[in-house]
Order: sequence, then C-alpha cells, then structure tokens
Amino acid sequence: MRNTTQRREAILEQLTRQGTVQVTSLVEEYGVSAVTIRNDLSALEAQGLASRTHGGASLTRTPPPEQSIRQKDAINPEQKDHIGALAATLVQEGDNIIIDSGTTTISLARHLRSASNVTVMTNGLNIAWELADAPGVALILAGGLLRKQSLSVQGSQAEATLQAYNFDKVFLGVDGFDLQFGITTHHEAEASLNHKMVERAKKVVVLTDSSKFGRVSLHRIVLLDRVHTVITDAGISQEYRDGLQKLGIELLIAE
Repeated sequence: MRNTTQRREAILEQLTRQGTVQVTSLVEEYGVSAVTIRNDLSALEAQGLASRTHGGASLTRTPPPEQSIRQKDAINPEQKDHIGALAATLVQEGDNIIIDSGTTTISLARHLRSASNVTVMTNGLNIAWELADAPGVALILAGGLLRKQSLSVQGSQAEATLQAYNFDKVFLGVDGFDLQFGITTHHEAEASLNHKMVERAKKVVVLTDSSKFGRVSLHRIVLLDRVHTVITDAGISQEYRDGLQKLGIELLIAE
C-alpha cells in the first residue's frame, strides 16, 4: 500500500511518461477514491507541475530527474567551487553552523578546512569526511538512516538531534528554486530534515548554481520568505535577480 507521498510521486512519474492521466484509471490502479485522486492532482497543480483537465490532468512542467551524488559532482564544478569560496567568507570565528548534504555545499566544506573555532553540524557523509581532520572545526554528525543516493543522513533520529542545538547559519543545497513555490528537493525525508534545519538557524543561506532556478522538485523545503541570502553564479537570469530583490533576499554572485 502506498502512502500519500508515494502515490503522488508515482502519479507524477506517470504524467512525465505519458503527458496526461485520467482520474478513473488512477482510482482503479491505486485502489483509492476519486476524491483522493483529485486531491492528489490538485496538489501537483499547486506545485506548478500539472494542470487539471476534465477527468484528469496534463503535465505542465517536468521535474528534474534525481541524479546520484557522483553524477552531480561532475556538473558545474568550477561554479560550485566559486560559490563555496564565497559562502566561506560568511562564516566567522566562533560560528555554529549547519552544512546540508550536497555537491555545492561540499565546496563550502573544502574552503572551511583552515577555519578557526567553528562548529559544524552536517547530515552529509561526504561533508563529514571532508572536515574530519580539520583542526579548527568541531564536527557534529546527525544520526539516522543513510540515503546512499545522496550520501545524506535523514529520518526522525536526525531531526531529533537538531532539537538540542541553536545555530547561527544554515547553508542549504537545493534541487529546485522557484520564486513562487520556494526551494525544493527530490526526497520527502530530506525536505523534512532541511525544514527542521531552517527552524534551528538564525540565518538561512542557499547555495545553488544557476541551473536550479525555475525548477520545482516534488518536495518543498520552505517558501522564500524564510531565506535570507542566495549565493549563485553569474548565469542567474534577470527575472530571478529582480524577483529576489523584490523579496528582500540578499543575492551574492560568485565570479
């Protein structure tokens, strides 16, 4: 039996393959009521991924496919390094920070290896490894289940670990960044943990290369009213430059 999230992910996969779906066939396939399926389609429509039609829905915007962390490592490495270097300048001696898992955020970790008197909590196995022998960095690891696709720790245990701390800043990586829908990721448990990170930090900094703007993944982390700073490369469009300015979000361009 699928839960709501799993069913909606499966419906979105069908939409991506077929372009359209029908309520009647989805009711039969998933063994739920027509009202439930209509609610599923309305939820996908609210995310800008589908458009309701008579008796079903059609695909509006294709969500980006999830890639493994090794695949992501090979994408825009120079831009990610510049973004990480710029992000490192925001970290001050004595700061307590969270670094989210990811291949853009690991560039920040690399530039913090020489930091002094900084405490870092992370859910990223790759980030923990990068900072494990950094003498000036105290490292806190989130407990929980390791998701091998992203080398990230997640789940209720990881979320519970966060409750004992308060942080100056959280540095988040994202799979999608949309002016209306906010910042998003592929996996429900990762989105839930990221949301908890935002709740425990005074300042939220998003690290993303410009390819993520205009994309929407299935699971929202937070709306943009929770974001303070965005660090990206010069490929960001004028639409997004203007949009961030209107929202009062600081934009830093890594050259």
